[in-house]
Amino acid sequence: METIVNKVAASGIITLDLARFLPEKPILSVDLSSYLWQGMVLKEKDFREAMGATDWTIFQHENVAVYCSTDAIVPTWAFMLLAGNLQQAGAQVFFGTTEHVRNQILLQNIQQMDVSSFEKAKVVVKGCGDESISEAAYVAITLKLKPVVKILMYGEPCSTVPLFKRKE
Repeated sequence: METIVNKVAASGIITLDLARFLPEKPILSVDLSSYLWQGMVLKEKDFREAMGATDWTIFQHENVAVYCSTDAIVPTWAFMLLAGNLQQAGAQVFFGTTEHVRNQILLQNIQQMDVSSFEKAKVVVKGCGDESISEAAYVAITLKLKPVVKILMYGEPCSTVPLFKRKE
């Protein structure tokens, strides 16, 4: 009987799933429109009172997306005041929708990754999975890995698209 050899396992290819860089906890959001009169107008006195009456501690140790869902013209200082209150409560504050913030954290995590374990390695960046990953993340991981890897590919170990091969 002939022995079956798993050529993918024997190839030494490292599969990198970008989903591992996604935020570990949910992203909370604060929509500034909920603090506006009729969702459209910022009344400074009312806004400041609402900021003072809010229990910001519920955002402690959380990732928080700050945005305004309406087409209201909101003065910049309102976002600043909101961000300051969230920061004081111990939140990690980002500007944008939760999807935008999810992508910001993903990119931040890629930038902070230690690439030493990928030095001169054959790496395939996983191309599909359960999570939606932005093209920006694929660009970021390419720029992060290309200086250190021997081979960079996209897809699955059994079916890859070669992207880069270091000349020895």
